[in-house]
Amino acid sequence: MKNWRRSLIVSLVFLCATSTALTGCGSGDTKTTDAPKVVDKENGKDPAKGTEGEAFVLGSEPLEFTLYGNYDWYTMPKWGGDEGSKAIQDSKKVTINAINSGGSQKQKMNTMIASKELPDVIWGDRGADVERLRAAGMLVPLDDYLDKYPNLKKWAGDSTLNMLRSSDGKLYQIPNWYTSQPAGNAGYLLNKKIYEELGKPKLETTDDFYNYLKSVKAKYPNIIPFDPDLAKDGQGLDVLYGAFGENHPQSYLSERAVPNGDKLTSIFLDPVFRESTQFASKLFREKLMAQDAFTQTTDQLKEKANNGRFAVAAGSSPTEYGSKGDAELKKKDPTAGYEMIWPIHKEGLDKNKIYAGVYNQLGWNVSVITKSAKDPEKIFAFMDWLTGPEGSRAIMWGPEGVLWKGLDEEGYPKFTSTYSDDHERTSKMMDPMVNLQFDGNTAYIDKAKMKFESQLPAEKQNWETRYQSSITWKTVYNATEFVNLRPAPESEEGIIAQNVETIYLEARAKAVYAKSDEEVLSILDKADQDAKAVGYDKLLEYKTKKWQENLVKIGSK
Repeated sequence: MKNWRRSLIVSLVFLCATSTALTGCGSGDTKTTDAPKVVDKENGKDPAKGTEGEAFVLGSEPLEFTLYGNYDWYTMPKWGGDEGSKAIQDSKKVTINAINSGGSQKQKMNTMIASKELPDVIWGDRGADVERLRAAGMLVPLDDYLDKYPNLKKWAGDSTLNMLRSSDGKLYQIPNWYTSQPAGNAGYLLNKKIYEELGKPKLETTDDFYNYLKSVKAKYPNIIPFDPDLAKDGQGLDVLYGAFGENHPQSYLSERAVPNGDKLTSIFLDPVFRESTQFASKLFREKLMAQDAFTQTTDQLKEKANNGRFAVAAGSSPTEYGSKGDAELKKKDPTAGYEMIWPIHKEGLDKNKIYAGVYNQLGWNVSVITKSAKDPEKIFAFMDWLTGPEGSRAIMWGPEGVLWKGLDEEGYPKFTSTYSDDHERTSKMMDPMVNLQFDGNTAYIDKAKMKFESQLPAEKQNWETRYQSSITWKTVYNATEFVNLRPAPESEEGIIAQNVETIYLEARAKAVYAKSDEEVLSILDKADQDAKAVGYDKLLEYKTKKWQENLVKIGSK
């Protein structure tokens, strides 16, 4: 992850397994008589009730629960299988048992819903899909826990929590990597050795970029000039999209809609999308882009990074494999490694209005506690601890004594020389925990890192932190206005959205494979017609309404 490293741009779709699996599972306050009613078998009480009494003290007794990561790409690492989570497991007596999708997120969720055997916690995207589970009576409301366990309320704040509330006014979602400041890791990763051997040419505009990739291809036949990370919803091409328009965030792509005045309009007719797709297609057909870009896995991309097999990569969180790859390459050659560059831009555009990524105050995704959980309050107590200072230190930097020791006057960790000097040891501690950070606290983590890193010379700064402070946080767009625009999957607009999604993904892939710029435009024109034929205009009207409501909520209108 990137902690935030995963942008916000991966789709989560909860679907009914059968027509009777979720009777009345629409949006709003629809009632259902078919939702699973889980009770404590010993005393017959609803586990969502009964928060009276003393607060649960984490570590006073064992806590074990199941967690399902609702993504095709996600496989949860073994909890307790690394130094950091093992320390939490031992000190706090917490064990998390993974339920994985096996690469079939929709089918897995459908099966669990149909069997009424949900995991204790579901970790995935927020929005209409979570609302549908809420409306079906499957989720535990969290409001009664907020004052009893105060970290989430303190650090996320009422503004963020209120935007996460459901239509019944209650809170069900625990946000991950929520923030009040710019955050993110999106951008371009540059193979330092190759760049220097080619004379460190200017690499600022899209023309510079194209010419550089041609130079790489000519001199290094076994090196991939450009390797976009497409394993997660085409994020590498999303980064490239931002190069062709000022103030054009990737949110337009993820929502499949582009603002025009006070309305959201077709992505297929967006001039910036059309031009960026033509550029991507040109790179692909001239073999300047990885020919396996649409089929490779994240692990394969990481392997390429570790072995220096590409000249440039792009994605929503290239710092994930850039940091590790930098350390791996330096083992063989101290002058090798990776660096990040300021996002490229089309000639004539203002580079300071070009965005490689997005962030919003709600962060990335959320955790919800289902009514299958025997001890929902205890699970919340753990999640609240995890998002507080103590838990944040533990899940980010591991147990005290290796990368940090003691706290400063503001409650931030005092980092050891190992953290700044031994990059391999630091990576060994931190990297395995990336995909176990379920409710990250961006403000605390980033303040702690920056406070320490600002005191170090550049060569001793943590690789990721160095580029976050100098590039990635300066080139992200605040996209809070575009959250929660997606309709419930089973609604009329939701069905339209699913059809438009299929059209979009197929059209984008076909366009990249196109043989000419003209064919690219023809494919996108056809996609726009096909989308309108399945109700795209109605979907855009729905999203426009939600967008305008958000603008009012955040005070932009």
